[in-house]
Amino acid sequence: MRYKIILSYDGSGFHGWQMQNHAKTVQECLQDALSTLLKERIAVTGAGRTDTSVNAIGYVAHFDTSVEDLDAEQLGYKLNAILPHGIKVHGLSTAASDFHARFDAKQRVYKYFIHRKKDPFADRFSYLYTFPLDVEKMNQAASKLLGTHDFSCFEKTGGDNKTSICTVTKAEWAAYSPDHERLLGYPAEEGDYLVFTISADRFLRNMVRAVVGSLLDIGRGRQEVEWMDTLVSGGNRSDAGESVPGHALFLCKVDY
Repeated sequence: MRYKIILSYDGSGFHGWQMQNHAKTVQECLQDALSTLLKERIAVTGAGRTDTSVNAIGYVAHFDTSVEDLDAEQLGYKLNAILPHGIKVHGLSTAASDFHARFDAKQRVYKYFIHRKKDPFADRFSYLYTFPLDVEKMNQAASKLLGTHDFSCFEKTGGDNKTSICTVTKAEWAAYSPDHERLLGYPAEEGDYLVFTISADRFLRNMVRAVVGSLLDIGRGRQEVEWMDTLVSGGNRSDAGESVPGHALFLCKVDY
């Protein structure tokens, strides 16, 4: 029987989703917990990789088990009892035998958070970036990502994917107010906090972090808006900007 599992995780304590030697990963923790509870070796397939320190909300995975009459609600409760604090299972449900958490996904949405002034309450899940930024230019450049392109210029070398073509449906910067400003009265000014939202049918390894780094280069005046055209039309990884840190990145939605 195949089951679909929905979970969220704080990536700070993990070396990403995918299992690797001598490193703690979300996939390994979930597989070990399921194997313990179901008393058989369980393999879990996720919606996609996330890098070290990257977070996820509503992440989707699937697994198969030979256990009959499984109480999914009770299993979810037990999983949350033994999984590390950084992982929370929201629910389990039966799935079609051919459901695939990765290959059936139609769209994924990521958000990247930055704060522009020192803030002790933002550092854990937001990137401090104090250079002056032209957000209008950043959005002009972001609009050039829309559509179907070869995004190999933003892809970390050494990937095993068969193609670097992705279709981006949204890429946009916006100001927002974090909870500690809205609810607790933390002193801040408009524009102190920015969030970048990008959605696509698929993402390459390290792609979002490289895109954000390149857009920040444009926002601070190191590159012009037209540079994005050059990158998308045929640049390689060394032509694009540096990758930003992973702790401020969230995979926040997977659509099927």
